[in-house]
Amino acid sequence: MNRLNWSELNELARAEALQRPVQAVAAQTREAVAALIVQVRADGDEALRGITARLDRVQLDDIEVTAAEFEAAEQAVAADLRAAMEEAAARIRRFHEAGMSQGYTVETAPGVHCERMIRPIGRVGLYVPAGSAPLPSTALMLGVPAALAGCPQVVLCTPPRADGSADPAVLVAARLTGVQRVFKLGGAQAIAAMAYGTASVPACDKLFGPGNSFVTEAKQQVAQDGSVAIDMPAGPSEVLVIADAGANPAFVAADLLSQAEHGPDSQVLLLTDDAALLQAVEAEVERQVALLPREAIARQALGASRLIQVDRLQDAFDISNRYAPEHLILALREPRAWLGQVQAAGSVFLGDYTPEALGDYCSGTNHVLPTAGAARAWSGVSVASFQNTISVQSASAEGIAAIGGCARILASAEGLDAHERAVALRMEAVA
Repeated sequence: MNRLNWSELNELARAEALQRPVQAVAAQTREAVAALIVQVRADGDEALRGITARLDRVQLDDIEVTAAEFEAAEQAVAADLRAAMEEAAARIRRFHEAGMSQGYTVETAPGVHCERMIRPIGRVGLYVPAGSAPLPSTALMLGVPAALAGCPQVVLCTPPRADGSADPAVLVAARLTGVQRVFKLGGAQAIAAMAYGTASVPACDKLFGPGNSFVTEAKQQVAQDGSVAIDMPAGPSEVLVIADAGANPAFVAADLLSQAEHGPDSQVLLLTDDAALLQAVEAEVERQVALLPREAIARQALGASRLIQVDRLQDAFDISNRYAPEHLILALREPRAWLGQVQAAGSVFLGDYTPEALGDYCSGTNHVLPTAGAARAWSGVSVASFQNTISVQSASAEGIAAIGGCARILASAEGLDAHERAVALRMEAVA
């Protein structure tokens, strides 16, 4: 990891210090993804099989998971893993239920009623990564709020394993949330299939889920042409830790590595005002990374990661808000007292005993979060992500008489005579 002193950096160096790894290769990714999308749109299932054979080195007979495959998955998943997924799903459901929006009606003037109705999105597509590691937890994070929202049609794509099957734990997690249709597709081609539809994969109204830089770029490209909506940019994982002198170096190092092991394009940052802690964490990272089965992946991510010393903790929060991390850990003695300083982050973890891994799996919050600075304007997945709100208004004769004059003045000011006349005719009728 690179060690930096923030106060010694000029503005250009500061911008470079906060640059995500994927930003350096964005142009190449855009071109590669665009080509895959064009191929899927043109050749449908044939393209999906060809791309899967080329990129995943898997020959697919059935793109969709069969009933027999679901049954085999149920038998393959250990009882303790299934119990853990059920436990996690219950907490995810409890948290998301508590935050569900309600429709409402308000009388804005005598005889004028305005309402908001909430409706589930008709068909949603969920993407569950399984590149270097399958993520059944993501199936729970997406499937639970989709079920709470009442989406009538839910499809899920997840990359196939080397033998052409889907990961059994992902299938069991999907079924636990009520998802019945799963396709063995990964990468940009899966996003294209769910966006535009093929003979096998239905076109969806909105796409959800995290992924690598190719998946994230594909989501953004299909959203740009208006074919489908997306939840957010949710790409390579990242964590920023703000720690004080009292933080446990082993805990901090473990938190940094828990994100670094996700993939070579992940990024982790430590900000602290204590030089001794910085050195201790650096030593702990080196000690712990050597013990990881995914050491090679983690070391690649660490190459683009930073250990940054600041003059004061307030500077750390200023940097964090500028970076807008997916995950923000406050390894501070009074973490809640600093919470008001957080303006942009996907999810925040308070104190020494709240590792980011709890949010990844089973605290109850959602781990599908905005990355690459998108947390400045985007929020993590919730039940509301799977719903549309529709406004309704009704005016009686009393109502048009009460507010029609206001509408007529505004319409005239905008030079929209037909608007003004539509109101005037009604006001004349009730006069």
